[in-house]
Amino acid sequence: MRTLGSMNVDVITLFVEDLPKVRAFYQDVFGMSAVYEDDVSAVYNFGNMSINLLNISEAHGLIHPGTVASRESGSRFQFTIRVEDVDAVCNELKPHGVALLNGPVDRPWGVRTAAFTDPAGHVWEIAQQLT
Repeated sequence: MRTLGSMNVDVITLFVEDLPKVRAFYQDVFGMSAVYEDDVSAVYNFGNMSINLLNISEAHGLIHPGTVASRESGSRFQFTIRVEDVDAVCNELKPHGVALLNGPVDRPWGVRTAAFTDPAGHVWEIAQQLT
């Protein structure tokens, strides 16, 4: 058997409180249609993996006896999408009502970044390699 660390992450499930609002954000901001959706979830394909937006009411059954954190608990991760021009992408986000958390800013490790959240509080970063 191959080790898990040598395999691709295929699906990341994000727990959301307002599925219709988050679904609309993904369709508008990322320009995507769901590849699957029902009353409690919507799945979007991002090139090499999929993101499943799941109504938080269904989350307990997936991770029990673990605890489902609320949005107010704060961020514990971020998604990063590499782009050619962070500033251009930021300009494209503005008409969609996306407010940046930070950036664009040149980071000491040679990357220009900007970050924003989806309506459920998940952090997305766009990153441009500078060097």
